[in-house]
Amino acid sequence: MSNFESDIDLRTDHYFKLTKSVVKKHGDVEVKYAIFMRRPVIYCSRLALEWINFVIKSRGGTIKIEELFEEGAWVGAGEVLMYLSGSLLHLADLETIFLQKLGGPCVAAYNSFGMASDLPKVSFIAMDARHCAGAEMQELMAYGASVGSKKAQKEQGALGFIGSANDLTSHFFGNKKGLGTMPHALVGYAGSTLEAAKLFTDTYPNESLTVLIDYFGKEISDSLEVCNELKDIADKGMLSLRIDTHGGRFVEGLDTAKSYEILDRYAPHAIRTFRTEQELRWLVGTGVSAAAIIHLRQVLDKNSWSKVKIVASSGFSPEKCKLMSSVKAPIDVIGTGSYLPENWSETYATADIVEYDGKNRVKIGREFLLPVSNK
Repeated sequence: MSNFESDIDLRTDHYFKLTKSVVKKHGDVEVKYAIFMRRPVIYCSRLALEWINFVIKSRGGTIKIEELFEEGAWVGAGEVLMYLSGSLLHLADLETIFLQKLGGPCVAAYNSFGMASDLPKVSFIAMDARHCAGAEMQELMAYGASVGSKKAQKEQGALGFIGSANDLTSHFFGNKKGLGTMPHALVGYAGSTLEAAKLFTDTYPNESLTVLIDYFGKEISDSLEVCNELKDIADKGMLSLRIDTHGGRFVEGLDTAKSYEILDRYAPHAIRTFRTEQELRWLVGTGVSAAAIIHLRQVLDKNSWSKVKIVASSGFSPEKCKLMSSVKAPIDVIGTGSYLPENWSETYATADIVEYDGKNRVKIGREFLLPVSNK
């Protein structure tokens, strides 16, 4: 047994393997599977189809694939994504892994499209890897983000996702390497925000720099110190400041009252309408709030650092992005892993056989999966 066949044997649900053995003993049939999802998604099939084509070819078989949508298309809840036709002997044990490779990317694409569309002038970096359950999920999620992003770029003129945080998935965004310049660990190692910035520029003198500014709780004063010290790259537009303040405290210089004051001046409509508790926290609460981002931008501009960009991270989900859009928060780049499906049960793709040797046969209640010409 080859390595990938051994992998399939270990990972596939046991009842599919038993079914395969039954079919092998009692006679193979040609079947047609209908594949669908229970929620609206953006169609992302490439990685799943590449995998199943490879497996079927290695088994000496053939498969007919009828895709009903093009990559990046909207698909409604319950709509058939595709039909797969071939030998039940070859297909029976592939369902588990095939569906794993299909559902997650479709929802990730849906989420990333919404985020990029709501903030069309903001660039996004996929920073989901640490939240993924291994390299396979990492690739699937980045692939989904790239498809959703391309759709937003094409249909909304959005900047969308410009890359990912690691080399493995960078190719989905047209890059050879991941993006990013420093984690909190480098700031801790250096002992100060400014020293971390100087160490980086000394090591990589020709690269743009994004400096984390929240390590010591001095987001504003550390930002100004870095800008003043690294004036040359700041004036060239090669310096960005990444704000990643955790939800346990306010950004330097802010509290609830000050945050309301800033937002009331910048976007008065934002707090004069009904807001949920979570929305209020994103607007004027602790962590990376809209008020915090506005405050940082205003301080930078007041001190003639208008070319210095702001990178925001920490919990930038589709909902948070939509809220930031509603107040026109001055963000240049968002680092996010929060386009990952929050409710994982929504990623469940489903496969049902609808034909056996050319005859319609599907479980009661799923007749809607039959090809239109056969209903």
